Amino acid sequence: MTFPDERPPTRFDLAWGISVGGIGVVLFAVLLAFSWYFATTLLLIFAGVLLGLGLNALTNALGRHARLPHALRLAIVCLALALMLAGIAYLGGATIADQAAGLSKTIKSQIGNVKSFLDNHGIDTSFFDFGSSGPDSSPDAQPEPTPSAGTTSRGAIPGAGALASNGGAIVSQTFKLLLGTIHGVGNIFIVLFLGVAFAAQPSVYREGLLFIAPAKHRARAAVIIDRVSETLERWLIAQMIVMLAVGAVTWIGLLIIGIPGSFILGIQAGLLGFIPTVGAIIAGVVVVLASLASGWIPALSAFLLFMGVHAMESYVLTPLLQRQALDIPPATLFAFQILLGVVFGIWGLALALPLVAIAKVVIDHFKTYEAPPLAEAA
Repeated sequence: MTFPDERPPTRFDLAWGISVGGIGVVLFAVLLAFSWYFATTLLLIFAGVLLGLGLNALTNALGRHARLPHALRLAIVCLALALMLAGIAYLGGATIADQAAGLSKTIKSQIGNVKSFLDNHGIDTSFFDFGSSGPDSSPDAQPEPTPSAGTTSRGAIPGAGALASNGGAIVSQTFKLLLGTIHGVGNIFIVLFLGVAFAAQPSVYREGLLFIAPAKHRARAAVIIDRVSETLERWLIAQMIVMLAVGAVTWIGLLIIGIPGSFILGIQAGLLGFIPTVGAIIAGVVVVLASLASGWIPALSAFLLFMGVHAMESYVLTPLLQRQALDIPPATLFAFQILLGVVFGIWGLALALPLVAIAKVVIDHFKTYEAPPLAEAA
């Protein structure tokens, strides 16, 4: 039976389909190139979105116990977090600074000891050479060149050329350090601003995303956005609890063992807990290196503590708190972490899990989604 609106495809319809398909391919390629070249900026924005989701989750949790306007609840949450960070900085600021400086020296010293141990056993340690080295750092070091007309010997008054050269180097290094500091602090403020802005008016941005979607797919887009938001909120709350527990247990355990810098080591272990698998490995290596300075028994105790904390995180806290949030196989997550870390650096490594979680939610939705059956012709 042929319906009145059905007709065989014409040459115009075929040309129109090819044109639309070609335009779609070009737009997809442009979007892919844009995402590649501006990946760092996009990941920075995504970090702000994650912060906004976390603040919104805390705000909603407060709303279950206090019937206050959303803006007031968000202000209370932000103020409480700011006071907590300020209290940590005030009470432990000097301790953190001292322990961070001591920890840096200890780790550098232990890396040198490991390098010497490997050299004595005939193992290549060129990967330990991270750049500049002194004149005596290599056995093949060349003797220093004799002073020329543009240089000065020790004790002599430097000439104008030497002063200009040294002054230019100092200004250049200072400028690079200043730019690096501004870049890092700027990124932090961008993430904070975006997070607060997203958390202040979440419905506005949700409606904006729905407005971009085609009208016939708007209902499905709303379901996907809500599921992604709910999944990431649950994961963020659970991850905060895991990070606090890992940091506290590591700090108390190292303090009992007697490892110097236990407080800063606990902080770095808790922060690195945000990055699954890779963060725990990095934290464990830092803890063991810092413990070697106290002897083999404290180092072994610290290693056992790290294994216990890692087991608690992987087999108790994470399954208990995130059993309804994420269900991603560890090998799949680790592979995506390595891939995104190599391609996009530290941002890709840190944000691999939420990105994979979003992809999983979208794939699960399309796998379980059933299109409404077409109405049969009477």
